[in-house]
Amino acid sequence: MPLFSVAKRTLPYLDAFALGSVRYLFGVALFVLLLVAFEGRQALRYEGRLGAATLYGLIGIAGFNLFVWLGLGYTRPEHASIILALQTPLTALAVWGVRGQRPAAFTLGCVVVAFAGVVLVITKGDPRVAIAGGELFGDLLIFCGALSWMTYTLGGAWKFSGWSPLRMTVLTCIPGTVGLLAANVVAVLLDYSTVPSLDAVASVSWQIVYFSVGTVVLGVLGFNAAARRLGPLNTMLMLNLIPIGVFGIEAALGRSFVAVEIAGALVVIAALVANNLYLRGVSAVRRDSNTR
Repeated sequence: MPLFSVAKRTLPYLDAFALGSVRYLFGVALFVLLLVAFEGRQALRYEGRLGAATLYGLIGIAGFNLFVWLGLGYTRPEHASIILALQTPLTALAVWGVRGQRPAAFTLGCVVVAFAGVVLVITKGDPRVAIAGGELFGDLLIFCGALSWMTYTLGGAWKFSGWSPLRMTVLTCIPGTVGLLAANVVAVLLDYSTVPSLDAVASVSWQIVYFSVGTVVLGVLGFNAAARRLGPLNTMLMLNLIPIGVFGIEAALGRSFVAVEIAGALVVIAALVANNLYLRGVSAVRRDSNTR
């Protein structure tokens, strides 16, 4: 939950490119050790799935990090958290588009309500607010990050059956990390980014440990394991808790919110929870009818 609040305050020391690179460089090193320890060296083989692992790793790992950290430089942590909560309805729409499974009318209604709530948070009821200061640009980048992670989650559920969640995570994170490092090198060569000094890295050492262990090794692995067991939609529902935590953290740090922002956040969370409860009810009815 503190990911976006911590990241926002780390960006003055490590820019978006360095933050993504450092975060996954340490995280992937730990991942490889874990995979070899639990499944042996043979688990590092791609067995014909290198192309798919590279594609989804670049989209999910590199894409998510670059879009979200760059966007966070322009906008606020609470905006990032509420936009990323949209991954639940985005997943439903993606399943509709890719597999032809049209969501129920109730689900589509919840999607519309959730997007309306996000607009309230971003604009505070006044569209001019979103444009001022470049926040809208940052919000759009984070929305692209949400699309990237949603694509990665669906890819993990559909493309890597037969692999354990640990193996799928490690073998997609490796090319994703290479993508982050490559983007960092290009950004430095173009003078769009700078190589952080050792003092800058040392000044955020505990944040790096948190990012690498807490949000990469435990966070990404836990998320992928949950997606495999519960399905992408149910797993995405957990992301609804993030806005609550981020709004609470920012309030504790002195951020003040207008009523319309709080209302918008509550609208998003209520719509997503209502849709999940509806889907659970439909699933329970189907199971009951099948047992008769």
